[in-house]
Parts: sequence; structure tokens; C-alpha cells
Amino acid sequence: MKQGKPLVTFVIFALAAVLALYFGVYVYRALNDPYRTTLAYAYTADDSVEADGLLVRDELVLPAQGGIVELTRSEGEKVGVGQTVAMVYQNSQAQADQAQIQALEQDIALLQYAVTQDGSVKSGAQLDEDILQAVVELRACACLGDYSRLEEQVQAVKSGVLKRGYTYGDGVTADDLTARLQSLRGQLSQLSQRSSAATTRVTASQSGVFSSLVDGYEQSLTPQSVFTLSPGELTALLDGPPQPPAASTGKLILSDQWYFAANLPEQAAQQLYQGGQALLRFAGDFTQDVTMTVEQIGPAQEGLCAIVFSSDRYLSSTTLLRRQSAQLIFDSRSGLRIPKQALRLVEQTVTDPETGEERVSSLLGVYTLVNGRVEFKQAEVAAEGSDYYVVTPVGSGRKILRAGDEVIVQGTGLQDGQLLRA
Repeated sequence: MKQGKPLVTFVIFALAAVLALYFGVYVYRALNDPYRTTLAYAYTADDSVEADGLLVRDELVLPAQGGIVELTRSEGEKVGVGQTVAMVYQNSQAQADQAQIQALEQDIALLQYAVTQDGSVKSGAQLDEDILQAVVELRACACLGDYSRLEEQVQAVKSGVLKRGYTYGDGVTADDLTARLQSLRGQLSQLSQRSSAATTRVTASQSGVFSSLVDGYEQSLTPQSVFTLSPGELTALLDGPPQPPAASTGKLILSDQWYFAANLPEQAAQQLYQGGQALLRFAGDFTQDVTMTVEQIGPAQEGLCAIVFSSDRYLSSTTLLRRQSAQLIFDSRSGLRIPKQALRLVEQTVTDPETGEERVSSLLGVYTLVNGRVEFKQAEVAAEGSDYYVVTPVGSGRKILRAGDEVIVQGTGLQDGQLLRA
């Protein structure tokens, strides 16, 4: 045993020495490598300007109600004239009664369906198919993270299962179903009489899109007043938002048309024209490119112009938004992004295929590393950044510049076809 210890110690030291030598050589080569490369990748350069502004809509605030308010409309849902927006209960008992009324109404509807069925195999198969379809739809939306119709979808599954149980349950007769139906109708009548005196419905006086957010801008910023704002007034609204009311039942957005008012530098405003189209890329909670109409270009004030844009799309997606940042995009150039050091102007001798004459031509492009050899690939500059170019490939075939190519950023004495690495 003692004779083996020196051998083990020697092996450990030998392995440590080999590893140290390996890492030393690696670091030396990394520090002294005359060539440096990077990858070309797809990129879009935008000629744009940043704009902070406010969304403006034609909005009607619904007054506050005394009691327990329960909204019956979801955010961004369309509401017709006379349709219920919220239920107001005098106390918690009235709210509980309303929940029980809804449950009874569902049970009555299911029992009525069961009473009218003939109990045939065909009807049972159709119910099974409806249940399966409802479960598949619920699962698909859950996997996508879309819960906008969750309550409705769960209700569809529950309804199908109860229909199946009422219609084809063991020992359930038509007389049993009829007796239960009459009992539930009696309970519903009693609850409805008791609840009507303690429950008030808030209805929509005009058609529109419902929103639960009331922020105080509804009165101070309207589709009429937005066209009279100066850059200073718009800045004041951005810096000092008005106080929202102490309480409300939400609001109705009365028109599909919405506006975005923002201050832009005078130089940027000169690139727009009234009545034209502009592309705005919104960020934050609403990430979307929206093509909007330039409704008004206000006069310059201290180098700024108040610009009003409009759109009739995405209204239901923007009901919760007021102050928003966006990029006004004038032009976009797509291509491959490379460092500025990688672009080179080289001279090559080109033979004219018709005359056979040789002439020296200057070509713009990059040197790439392909399987250890240098390849020159032509490119044209499409856009320029602070430390990069966006280029487009020139030519076709194997030697065309592509995304993922290893571009040589640093290196001297490079030539097309040169063996760079063994």
C-alpha cells in the first residue's frame, strides 16, 4: 500500500501539469491570435423617432352606484343600448340570491332539455361528442394561455355533463324530471320576487365598448379638444395627469375611432403630411405595429409640434391604455448586421467574358472563414449605425453572404482562398 502512494501522487501532478499546459497554450493563442471573427445575423434597422403621447377616445363615464357593484361585462366587450353593464345589490344577501338565481336558471334549462329528449342512442352520442368538443376547446385555450372565455368554456363542459346525467342517468324517469323541474321553477319564482326589490341593473344608455378604467382624462381630453392642444399643453397633460373620480361604474367608449397625440421634434414632423399614413410601433402593455392616419400637424413651439394620429383598429385592445410610448417609423432596412471593421474595399482583377480584357475592379464586401479558408463575399450597405452596417448580399450561389457566416473582423494580409487554420 505504501509503495502505491508515490505513484498516485506522481499521476495527479502529471495530470495537473498537462491541464495547466493546455490552458496556458489556449490563453496564449487567444491573446496572440491575429484574427478575430464574429457572426453575421439578420437585422432590421429603423429610421425612427421616439414619441410619448396620450390615447384619446370619445368616452362616457358611468356614474357611481351605492351598494355592492358587480360588473357583468369584461374589458373591451361591446355593449348595445339597454344592455346590462353591472348589477348593484343593496346587501350581500341580495348578491347571494342573484348567484342562486343564475344556478337555478341553468338547472331549469338543462332539465327542460332532458325532458324533450327521446333517450335514443343517437342523442346520447351527440351529447358525448359535445362534451368532448367542449373539453378539447378548453384544453387548447389553456395551453395557449388564453383565458378570455374561461368561464364560458367551463360552463359548456359542466352543462354537457349535467345534460348527460339528467337524460341518461340510472333510474331517472320522465316523471322524476318533470317533478324536479316544477320544484326548481317554484324556487326561482320566490327568489326572483325577493331579489327584485334589492337589486338594480345599470344599463348602457348608448352603444359602445366597455372599460372598467376611469382615469380622469375622460373630460379633460376629448376627440374635440385634442385638436386644439399646443405642445406645451400636451406636455402639461403628460406631466400632471388629472385626478380620477372617487368612484364610478366604469365607462363606455362610444366610437371605434381613437387618437394618439404626441409631441415630435419639428424636423421629424416635416417628414409627415396631413392626411397621410404613418407607422407607429407601440411598446409596453400594447406591443403592436399600427398604421395610423396623420390627422393634424400642429404649429411648431420651441422646436416641437403636436401631432394627432388616428386609427379605427385595435380599440378593444387599448381600452386600458392612456399614456403610451411609440416609435414613429419612417423607413426600415433589412439585411445582415456586421461590425464596421468587417467591411472591406478590395481590388480584384476581372476578365471581361466577351472581350477577354482584364481590368481592375473595386469590390465592397467581407472576408469570411469557411472550413479554415478565407472567402471574400460581396455586399452592399443598406443602412448604417454607430458601430455597425446593415448589408445586403450581392450575387448568388455558394459564395453569397448568409446569416450565420463567420465574418473576419480583424486580420491583415487576407486573400480570397487563403488557408487560415489547419
